Amino acid sequence: MLGKGRGIRAFACVLAMLVAGTAFAAERLKDLATIAGVRENQLVGYGLVIGLDGSGDQTTQTPFTVQSIINMLGNMGVTLPPGTNLQLKNVAAVMATASLPPFARPGQQIDVTVSSIGNAKSLRGGTLVMTPLKGADGQVYGVAQGNLLVGGAGAAGGGASQTINHLSAGRIPGGATVERAVPTALAQGEFVTFELKDTDFGTARRVVDAINLATSTGTAQALDGRSIQVRAPLDPSDRVAFLGKLENLEVTPVLQAAKVIVNSRTGSVVMNQAVTLQNVAVAHGNLTVTVGVDTAVSQPAPLSGGRTVTTQSGSVDIKQGQGTLHNVRSGANLAEVVKALNTLGATPMDLVSILQAMKAAGSLRAELEVI
Repeated sequence: MLGKGRGIRAFACVLAMLVAGTAFAAERLKDLATIAGVRENQLVGYGLVIGLDGSGDQTTQTPFTVQSIINMLGNMGVTLPPGTNLQLKNVAAVMATASLPPFARPGQQIDVTVSSIGNAKSLRGGTLVMTPLKGADGQVYGVAQGNLLVGGAGAAGGGASQTINHLSAGRIPGGATVERAVPTALAQGEFVTFELKDTDFGTARRVVDAINLATSTGTAQALDGRSIQVRAPLDPSDRVAFLGKLENLEVTPVLQAAKVIVNSRTGSVVMNQAVTLQNVAVAHGNLTVTVGVDTAVSQPAPLSGGRTVTTQSGSVDIKQGQGTLHNVRSGANLAEVVKALNTLGATPMDLVSILQAMKAAGSLRAELEVI
């Protein structure tokens, strides 16, 4: 059991050194907060990828792909006879998504992600046909088209197949052209609002003090634990220079609330530097479950006219290793907490159960969040 915890102990040493050096480091305001109204906008569109090497949608199972092809050909003046049964292998129906950055202007190029919505085996080598990209209001803000880059490979033969990475999604760098700009309220009004990424009244107070110290008293005031209102110049050029100066101000955030994040699927455990631990005794033993299938052969009696048959019976064996009672001393910081937990020699999956039990017993002084 002690050998299983070597990776955790190595990780703990690195984590402890990082915490020791960055527990109270100052951060730039641009890393702590964003400016209200300066944000990205999501775009989405439905389109077709053509030119695939026989790895497209199976049209018998994805009728919307055939319908899209017929509509596209109709818009180009090609009329198909009624009842035509298209057997397409080189076409796939896809969704194109993109993020429209703030202050984007018509003609600017943005990246596009293309994902299959049918049963195409691969989009590798395909070309996205002109696809309008719409925002949440239904307006077209961009048009995407271009050759896909798929970071994967696959091969099949003789009933066997091998795939590297994901083949049903690809990316087109600079594959969309912005057609409509989104207006922002940055240059409107007397005030600009900074919004902290994490709500904290203490950090908001420190941001206000830093801005007022760098400018003049009364320039900034906190509206709540997240929003800081700042009086800014009315001239657009002066306002941009003013905000650029403020974004590079260094602010030391207050110590965040103690929190432990546990991923129950992977066994990952992450905790911040505010986590502390009270004295607690922990006993944790290994639990081994073995499931097997025994095959028996039944022979008929001589001259009975019967036949030989085989029977299978399942067996389940559960063994619990001997658990040792450990006295985990209270820790004042993250390094001591990790060191205390590592004395148990537990694996990450073991730590999930141990931390949950410690929280229930009241010895873990932190918020425990299971994802």
